Order: sequence, then structure tokens, then C-alpha cells
Amino acid sequence: MEFPLRVRRYQIRSGSGGAGQHCGGDGLHREFEFLAPTTVTVLTERRRHPPWGLHAGAPGQPGENRRNGQQLPGKISREFPTGDCLTVCTPGGGGWGTAP
Repeated sequence: MEFPLRVRRYQIRSGSGGAGQHCGGDGLHREFEFLAPTTVTVLTERRRHPPWGLHAGAPGQPGENRRNGQQLPGKISREFPTGDCLTVCTPGGGGWGTAP
């Protein structure tokens, strides 16, 4: 098997962008199921502090990483056994300007 994982979900994270005259872009929601024991390294940002808005725009939603539903830090390197699921939600962008 070349890549021992199954992509269970890959979609837009609707509503994750901050409000504003110009809304921030939405992030992604991705889920991976491991079909063999795998070493996973995740290097992500904006998990504790959301992307800020500008000129009175609202911040976007922070991202999150989860292993079988349990929260993970933004930077890890761990072994995932067969059947484990990794969820990565990227943050939404901050909005720009006052919302109408």
C-alpha cells in the first residue's frame, strides 16, 4: 500500500471566516483514517489564538487538531495505530471592515 490512509472528509469549514464588510475566508475540515501504523507529524498554527480581523473586522475561528476526538496541540509527532482517526480543521481568516 503506497499511502496507508483513507480520506474520510475533505470539505470547506463553513462559517469559520470572521465577519466584516469583507468576510474572512473559510478554513478546511479534513479527516484521515490510518490503515496501517503510521508516524504523523503535524505543524500547524492559530490553534489557541484566532486569526485577527482588520479595520473592525471580526477574527476567524481558530483551527483544531484531534485524534479520535481528543484535542491535540498544534505541533506533534506521534505514532498512530491502525484505525485511528486524525481530524485537522484549519482556521478561518479574519474579516475586514465593519459588518453591514
